[in-house]
Amino acid sequence: MTIDLSASFKAYDVRGLVDETITEESVRAVGAAFVDVLGLSGQTVLVGGDMRASSGDFTAAFTQGATSRGANVTQLGLISTDMLYFASGTMDAPGVVFTASHNPAQYNGMKMSKAGAVPLSAETGLEDIRDAAQAYLDAEEIPAVDEPGSVELTNILSQYSEYLRSLVDLSEIRPLKVVVDAANGMSGLTTGAVLGDDLLAGLPLEITPLFFELDGSFPNHPANPLESENLRDLQAKVRETGADIGLAFDGDADRCFVIDELGEPVSPSAVTALVARREITRAQAEGESTPVVIHNLITSRAVPEVVEQAGGRAVETRVGHSYIKAVMAKEEAIFGGEHSAHYYFRDFFNADTGMLAAMHVLASLGHQDRPLSELAAEFNPYSASGEINSEVEDKAGAAERVEAAFTDRDVEISHMDGLTVRATDGTWWFNLRPSNTEPFLRFNGEAHSSEQMESVRDEVLGLVTQG
Repeated sequence: MTIDLSASFKAYDVRGLVDETITEESVRAVGAAFVDVLGLSGQTVLVGGDMRASSGDFTAAFTQGATSRGANVTQLGLISTDMLYFASGTMDAPGVVFTASHNPAQYNGMKMSKAGAVPLSAETGLEDIRDAAQAYLDAEEIPAVDEPGSVELTNILSQYSEYLRSLVDLSEIRPLKVVVDAANGMSGLTTGAVLGDDLLAGLPLEITPLFFELDGSFPNHPANPLESENLRDLQAKVRETGADIGLAFDGDADRCFVIDELGEPVSPSAVTALVARREITRAQAEGESTPVVIHNLITSRAVPEVVEQAGGRAVETRVGHSYIKAVMAKEEAIFGGEHSAHYYFRDFFNADTGMLAAMHVLASLGHQDRPLSELAAEFNPYSASGEINSEVEDKAGAAERVEAAFTDRDVEISHMDGLTVRATDGTWWFNLRPSNTEPFLRFNGEAHSSEQMESVRDEVLGLVTQG
């Protein structure tokens, strides 16, 4: 039976069950379609993969499809997602990395970019690639061009590590004890190369590794630090060792979560504000008068406040990396952050990289004497609900019910991304966003006090579920 690619092609990437919704045959067709749709015959295409068991076979299949249509493939071997963006940006070539990020072991997928690490989404070519690949699958044939492309291998880990170190100098910070939980994902490879002495000179960092063995079966815990239970090993080790900081990466290492010396999570909004202030200060020193920082609409209000206090300009956008990257490029922004711990840098081709964000936090911590809990408190003045999912069959109806209940109050209402309601006195806000793939409404809220946040949260969630 022919694979239906609509089951695995999402808004920003490809994600599916290995040998069910994503197979070597379908990947080969996608490789051919990638070349056809982007007009890459005779040009270089970058291909790499993470540590999942199927990534090697999928890399080979994509290479076969791409070279059959005339592209010259440079295989990057084992890479994190941000290593693909680095290669795509520095080599000005399009590419793909095989990864399913934080998904369980039975999944794999593809994250693709155009030359220069420009993202591919449904609106910018991903649907066209899907349709062209589906045509190849339906025809059960990929016709080869007269001059198939070549294949070469290269290793970019050293160049990637050197580049990140050129962006954040950690050589003069005070000594820090750092615990890193790689969750058996790709940061088990990149941490030693960037922060350790595997390839470059050592830094004033004493690193305690957790689960650095590359293992796509994730034997210790899922590689999804957004779920609090997956942080417990890291939190315990930070407390046990008296570490200054803990870092947790997801499976493909494009996201980084931070734990303070007390073993408590530092919110991604606080990290966004901290990094934003550093990047604004640097850009101003280089002559940029009002640097722009991007944040999605459900990061803390502290983020735009810190940006403006530092002399920057904050620009709000929808949730989702393709939106952030597009606005980053349009606004020539220096930095962007999301509540999900994706951090984007102009100096990293407007792409997201967990490692570079971690380096900024280490630099900020290491250039002053306070513990991380005190440093982070500067950027976390409000009470946040965190993301709360409610399973609702009629998501639109539930959102309309909530909006109707707040319409006559002293609020501002926005539909930029779901429903956002803000008190005009600035004391609280909330957002309700429907999931694209699940029967969930996602609630995020924040207020000046925990009592106020809980009051708004309970009222909204009561309205959501009453239907």
